[in-house]
Amino acid sequence: MPLSPAPAAAGASPGPSHRPRSLSLRRTLLLGILLPVFAFVLITTVVLYRQALAAADTAYDRTLLATAKSLGEQLRVTGTGSELRVESTLLYSALEAFEADNRSRIFYRVSGLQGELVSGFDDMPPGRNDIPQKNLYAALVNFYDDEYQGVPVRMAVLLQPVSGVYEQGMATIQVAETLELRETLARQILIDTLWRQAALVLVIALVVVFVVQRAIRPVRALSHALGARSENDLSALPTEGAPRELLPLLDATNQHMQRLSHLLEHQKRFVRDTSHQLRTPLAVLKTQVQSAQRGDIDPRQALDEIGHTVARATELANQMLALAKVEQLRQEKSTPVHDWSAVVRAVALDLSALIAERALDFSITTRSAPVRAHEWALRELSRNLLHNAIKNTPPGSALAVALVTDDSTAALTISDEGPGISLAQRERLFQPFATEQRQGSSAAGSGLGLAICREIVQSLGGNIHLDNRTHAGQVHGLDATVRLPLAPTHTAA
Repeated sequence: MPLSPAPAAAGASPGPSHRPRSLSLRRTLLLGILLPVFAFVLITTVVLYRQALAAADTAYDRTLLATAKSLGEQLRVTGTGSELRVESTLLYSALEAFEADNRSRIFYRVSGLQGELVSGFDDMPPGRNDIPQKNLYAALVNFYDDEYQGVPVRMAVLLQPVSGVYEQGMATIQVAETLELRETLARQILIDTLWRQAALVLVIALVVVFVVQRAIRPVRALSHALGARSENDLSALPTEGAPRELLPLLDATNQHMQRLSHLLEHQKRFVRDTSHQLRTPLAVLKTQVQSAQRGDIDPRQALDEIGHTVARATELANQMLALAKVEQLRQEKSTPVHDWSAVVRAVALDLSALIAERALDFSITTRSAPVRAHEWALRELSRNLLHNAIKNTPPGSALAVALVTDDSTAALTISDEGPGISLAQRERLFQPFATEQRQGSSAAGSGLGLAICREIVQSLGGNIHLDNRTHAGQVHGLDATVRLPLAPTHTAA
């Protein structure tokens, strides 16, 4: 019994052979250009063929009219009164001159004043005397298609005035011609038209193929250039000499590569900094544990030191994760609107125990400031700045927080009474792992707080400054000021 094939695993992605086929750019362009051209040429061929047939009918109809007029010239009126009649002296052999190449036959009938047969074929049906109002010829003639003796013919009916010595009247002359010559000419016209139009389509197709090949050459070159790149090559694609239609694609690709390069560089820096910064506290922790195991120090003292090391390592890890999260938020396109003042007051309340521990004269003044930012980013920014000011402010001194707004920006200023910072410190404090160690202050940290603040502010389109507050040449404290653009009028989330 043959085994049936096993069903595909759920969730398995289709292989290359199952990938749906799509039209290539070359085929799309060719079909988009050649199909309308082919339709236009086909319509033009039909129109030209009909116009050629109409011109051929006009030419042959003139011959029929000439034949009918030649018959009319041979008519005469004899007799008078009731004996009035029309006579014709034309012999049928005289019409042979009008039969072209023996490929068509001509039949005629001449009817007198009362419709009686004068000469010609007596079995020819009476002609239509409905002369059109608009006529190309200077004669009372009507042309139409008919059938005679089971053969399709072209019929010309001419009303010919005749007169004698005493009387005059109107004779009717019918001339019919078989269609062999016209059909032969129609076929020749059709073949000639089709050959010309086919040659035109072929020329257009060759030109279109050549132009399309040249037009998509930059696309193929771009594809080859991207395929030949290494997986770590995120440099910008060259735009010199590129077609104008490809410039938006190249610009978007270069911007995307720039973002990827930034993310990759940030990831490399994060891994490098993490491995470097966590190595020291882990080594210290290992030494402390080994010392406690050997009994070199009192167990309670050993636990206190281990706890302090773990706390510093935890703080460092949290700050490094915060840096990574800032970069993640930077890539998001939609950002909610939050009231900065509510976040600042919540952060101040969270740090109130630390403020009370250092007996600081704390004041806070805020007003509503809707900014487009994630609440986490605003909280992390405010907490780092305020916590940094609390650590570096002498116990018992004043610490003020003010959040003000103008027409377009919101400014948060945290003013402490610490020793300030030097010019050399100002230039490097926002770099990662640059510890802010103010003169006369024993506070120390990981050096990531201000770096996190700068990354957050830059991601929100703002700026941050640290300025010494001086009076009479003496430093009386430090002002940390952050300015962020206000969001358009929205309801804060």
